[in-house]
Amino acid sequence: MVTFFNILITLVAINAILLIFSVNRTSKKNTVTADKNLQGSATKVYPIDLSSSNYKKAI
Repeated sequence: MVTFFNILITLVAINAILLIFSVNRTSKKNTVTADKNLQGSATKVYPIDLSSSNYKKAI
């Protein structure tokens, strides 16, 4: 029983450490991509024209 809890606590600790490193790395990437997006050109979005669509009956 003690061995099980030792292994469980070790795996939870490793998981927590990896989670902390992952969150720190992600926050750094978000600031870099936000800076790149500000420098890039804006994309054009065109509306969809649904009034000219033709539909077929299913039955």
